[in-house]
Amino acid sequence: MFRLAHISDIHLGPLPRLTARELASKRITGYVNWHRNRRKRLFGNILESLLEDINSANPDHLAITGDLVNLAARAEIEMAAGWLAETGDPEKVSVVPGNHDAYVPGAFKTLCNAWRPFMLGDDHSVSASGDNLFPYLRKRGDVALIGVSTASATLPFMASGIFDRRQAHALSDILGQTGNEGLFRIIMIHHPPVRGATRLHKRMLGIRRFSGVLKSHGAELILHGHTHLDTLHHLPGKHRTVPVVGVPSASEAHGGRRPPSGYNIFTIDGTAGDWTCTLDRHGLQQGGKFELLGTQTL
Repeated sequence: MFRLAHISDIHLGPLPRLTARELASKRITGYVNWHRNRRKRLFGNILESLLEDINSANPDHLAITGDLVNLAARAEIEMAAGWLAETGDPEKVSVVPGNHDAYVPGAFKTLCNAWRPFMLGDDHSVSASGDNLFPYLRKRGDVALIGVSTASATLPFMASGIFDRRQAHALSDILGQTGNEGLFRIIMIHHPPVRGATRLHKRMLGIRRFSGVLKSHGAELILHGHTHLDTLHHLPGKHRTVPVVGVPSASEAHGGRRPPSGYNIFTIDGTAGDWTCTLDRHGLQQGGKFELLGTQTL
């Protein structure tokens, strides 16, 4: 049996002091949005309570599907590296980046260097960097954790992601290999690979390409963030449909348009061809505690 916790869209705050040069970019729009909206809804103590609740459940692994920071300033990325180190051992924590982590050109390379221990596959050479880190493969018992990056710098007021041909070819190889090994394959990705799951300016480019890979090779589970919503979709796989599960922001307070902070725990058991996967959804209550909201078999 393997128990996996999933969180996303951390949006660590508060924002550090930014230089005029850092703000002379797309960051200025995000900076204004933070002070008008996000800082009122995203609170560090909620994140701390969430992690305490997850730790009390003692999962085998933690998956984090992007948007650890807000404007991808170097100070933010370094702060997130420290937060990750405090959160858990890189062997037990896997990360994929989101659009906010690659907010401006150059940020993606910076985050890959800073968060590298949490995004390094089992068989990568020490020279792997940047785009070459993704997709990565981590085998934990009978589970294959596969990290895919859709993070890309975009124009102001855009929050889209990209799943390109290079990653599609590599993901095909990984899914084929781990499928032959009879592993329970989990794809971690920031943007939902589902048509209509979010608005056009926030969508994933390459959904058709991703769907083609999934139909050819299959997978057992897909985890994503980005929407800040508690969602369940299904995509066609090779032999059966694949559940696609979203989760609220880990730092969201009550009173907003989106659900308050939450996390999921998946319990995986069985063998190839006879897997069982149970989803437990946990959410923040008005009193500040997290409670089990529901359980379902996927």
